[in-house]
Amino acid sequence: MTGPGPVAWPPAPIRTERLALRESEARDRAAFIELFASPEVGTYIGGPRSRDELEDGVPEIPGRRPGLFVIDLHGAMIGMVTLDRRGAERPGHVRPEGGEAELGYMVLPEAWGRGYAAEACAAALDWFAGVLPGEPVVLCTRTANDRAMRLAAKLGFTEVERFEEYGAEQWFGAWSSDEAPCV
Repeated sequence: MTGPGPVAWPPAPIRTERLALRESEARDRAAFIELFASPEVGTYIGGPRSRDELEDGVPEIPGRRPGLFVIDLHGAMIGMVTLDRRGAERPGHVRPEGGEAELGYMVLPEAWGRGYAAEACAAALDWFAGVLPGEPVVLCTRTANDRAMRLAAKLGFTEVERFEEYGAEQWFGAWSSDEAPCV
C-alpha cells in the first residue's frame, strides 16, 4: 500500500471461505479489460472505457502495484480491491492532513449479488488492520449507488459527511478496526 508506514508488498495471498486476494498476474489482463470496459461497472465511476483504448493501454501484467488485490474465485479474476491513499486535495477526510487509506473495489457483473465484494473487502480490511493497526480507512461512493451504500454499512463504515464531487452527491464514510463488525 502506498503512503506512510512500511508495508511489505505483495503480501502472501489472503484466503477467505470462497476467495483469494492476490497480486495481479499476466493471466488477469482480459478480466481487467472487461472490468474497465463494462457499462454496468462504469455506471458510478464515470462510465466505461473504450475496449480499444484498454487493449492498447493495459500492460501485460495489469494492476501490479502496492494496494491492489485481485479477487480470485477458483483461479480466475472476478474483480479487484484497492487500498490507496486519498489525495489531500480531494474533499472528504478524517485527518486534517488527509492521506487516509481509501477502500475501493470493482467486481465483474456476472459475479454480482453473491457476496463476493463483501467477503473480499472484509478480508482486505482485516489484513490492513493487522499491518497498520489503528489507521482509519475511508470509503467514498455516490449516494445513488445503492449496492455500494449497503456494502459500506455492512462493512461497518459510518457516515462522516456528504458532498458534491464529479457532478453527483457523494457519501463519505470511515472505518476503524476497533468498531468493525464481523461480515
